Amino acid sequence: MRLVLASASPARLSVLRAAGADPAVEVSDVDEDALLAAHPDADPARKVTLLAAAKAAAVAGRLTGDCVVVGCDSMLLVDGELVGKPHDAETARRRWKAMAGRTGELLTGHAVLRLAGGAVAQEAEGHAGTGVRFAEPTDAELDAYLATGEPLEVAGAFTLDGLGGWFVEGIDGDPSNVIGISLPLLRRLLGAVGVSVVDLWTPRS
Repeated sequence: MRLVLASASPARLSVLRAAGADPAVEVSDVDEDALLAAHPDADPARKVTLLAAAKAAAVAGRLTGDCVVVGCDSMLLVDGELVGKPHDAETARRRWKAMAGRTGELLTGHAVLRLAGGAVAQEAEGHAGTGVRFAEPTDAELDAYLATGEPLEVAGAFTLDGLGGWFVEGIDGDPSNVIGISLPLLRRLLGAVGVSVVDLWTPRS
């Protein structure tokens, strides 16, 4: 079964490859701000799931043949506020000042579409949440981290599997979800559309 990841995230791709899959990558062109604006009353979990479903659908519309498309979207929930990628250093700095020494919940929406002959035959979606306990980086550490550019284009302005891992005290829940794609949830969603994860494994040399 051909697997297609509807995400530009190298971290998600790395998680899937480490777990034995080797998906093709197709990046969606979803206007995330417009979609969220159209659903102002949706709760945080629903918002990330809507974004994941939109990304999967956008990519599926460009494909032919039989395959499985996986869309994801991650955001961090802190004090009831859902935040995504900061995009600039000052926004990232403000977010770190607010969340340092505290706990947030990393939410990831997942959508799986099974295509037969280029048409969607089955679909499943859901979300996963993982608690993240943040350290309190010094001003010098935070300046250095922001200067790398790493936190600017990742949900919540941090990574677990990169330089940001130095500033995470611990997590409560699924670690792969913090990286951006929950393997336990994805296994269940794939099963719901009739695909076993073992059929996606590539031979190891």
